[in-house]
Amino acid sequence: MEHHGYLGLTVGAPTALTGDGGATGTVVGPLPLSVEWLGDRVRLLDQRRLPGELVLVELGTVDEVCRAIAELTVRGAPAIGATGAFGVALAAVRGEDTHDAGRRLKATRPTAVNLAWAVDRALAAADPVAEAVAIAAEDVAANRAIGRHGLGLVPEGAKVLTHCNAGGLATVGYGTAVGVIRAAHEARRRPTVWVDETRPVLQGARLTAWELQALGIPATLVPDVMAASLMQSGDVDLVVVGADRIAANGDVANKIGTYGLAVLARFHGIPFYVAAPRSTFDPATPDGASIEIERRSPDEVTSLAGVRIAPEGMAAENRAFDVTPAALVTAYVSEDGISRP
Repeated sequence: MEHHGYLGLTVGAPTALTGDGGATGTVVGPLPLSVEWLGDRVRLLDQRRLPGELVLVELGTVDEVCRAIAELTVRGAPAIGATGAFGVALAAVRGEDTHDAGRRLKATRPTAVNLAWAVDRALAAADPVAEAVAIAAEDVAANRAIGRHGLGLVPEGAKVLTHCNAGGLATVGYGTAVGVIRAAHEARRRPTVWVDETRPVLQGARLTAWELQALGIPATLVPDVMAASLMQSGDVDLVVVGADRIAANGDVANKIGTYGLAVLARFHGIPFYVAAPRSTFDPATPDGASIEIERRSPDEVTSLAGVRIAPEGMAAENRAFDVTPAALVTAYVSEDGISRP
């Protein structure tokens, strides 16, 4: 089931978002939650349809939830974690084998540790539904805390570069890396943002740009290949990104292109910050070399917005993530505060 609507909300004003089908989605400030539990269904904001239209989809089976995660209807480590937990909850209310559901859910996206963490937490709970709801609520609270802690890293009038989408869409609500920027904006520090387009799926161009516009935060979209030039000309004060998994030694798996930004930032003497909730830190993974890197369809590289841009038969490699060594990270920001490698 789909419900269509468009944002026309005031920054900072919690408002109900109502679609054509009569469904109402909860919002955090001017943005709707990316995932919600409806009692017997899971509702997602379909991120594939942004920025053109705001569509809420309701999922009634575990298979539908698995497809939504695999096909990027929902994306971002904390958001897919909460969605996975709600998938377990859905199996429980339907009287299905929750452990089989958990196995299928965890297989959809291997790199982000939040998915397995949240699914396992829901499976271990006496009441999977209550646990999944708690996971979602805790994520919003953690993101707000990340913003409060990260606020001190953003100088007045800072020019911030971010990659991919680590905002409210990538979480249940508020955001991690974008949450830091958002907190600085709310504190009237007047940050401006360089938004990497983030090829090949363009999460920066489609999602982060959309979020920042809705929040009223000044932002400029740039090609990924412009980052070095911006740093060279002194137009970047700090880089802040999210993470899909942080190994025990501090290595960071994040959207492909993050490692290159960290190298550039180190060369130009620019702080490189990673903002992520505690659930993204994985003590069971010793280092970045131990993280499984998801490989997605070559079609995402050979086509752009459904239009083929490469010759037929051209091979393409599509690693969805890369690993940034801990030595290149200036600091991590979590709900527990700021820590250094």
